[in-house]
Amino acid sequence: MYKKMRLADTVRIAPELLGEPVEDAVNHALRDKLEGLVDKRIGAVVAILDVVEVGDGHILAGDGGVYYDAIFDALTFIPDMQEIIEANVVEVVEFGVFIGIGPLDGLVHVSQLTDEYVSYDEKNARLITKESGKAITVGDHVRARIIAVSLNEREPRDSKIGLTMRQHALGKLEWIEEFRLAQEMDKSKGKGKKKEQGPDASGKSA
Repeated sequence: MYKKMRLADTVRIAPELLGEPVEDAVNHALRDKLEGLVDKRIGAVVAILDVVEVGDGHILAGDGGVYYDAIFDALTFIPDMQEIIEANVVEVVEFGVFIGIGPLDGLVHVSQLTDEYVSYDEKNARLITKESGKAITVGDHVRARIIAVSLNEREPRDSKIGLTMRQHALGKLEWIEEFRLAQEMDKSKGKGKKKEQGPDASGKSA
């Protein structure tokens, strides 16, 4: 889930940036320091939106930079348990598919992809279901639910988000639409059969 958060931090303005307006220099320093950072409390910092307040600068002996306390607004992303997301497949491997979720990737393991047995087509970089022959590959748009979250602050790339597509109304969007249309056809056929039976001799429907 994306959130707009008001945060506070101290940033160092390098000597070569001291000629710029203070707010611009602080904004630049905040972007360099925080964008892409992963924190377990606030999630991943996607972007610095606006510098709200800058305090007085202070210096340290032997350091040519100036330090400023700043209050700012940031756009963050934190995956919530049980949250339903829609996103594209960014990678297909033998054990599942990776889904791009904001600044992070989530994994749908083959065991959470479908109720059918799934095989890996390495040549075409796709997974195929055995019974229905449905395939999923890079670029496919899917709907999934978050079932596990483990954020790694030191190595953001090692953060793990587990997803499932096995529950109702989840999966590749094309599969969901095909299932919906099949249900509507079944209902229509059921109504048609009732009409064909018509009323019996007593005037009642059979």
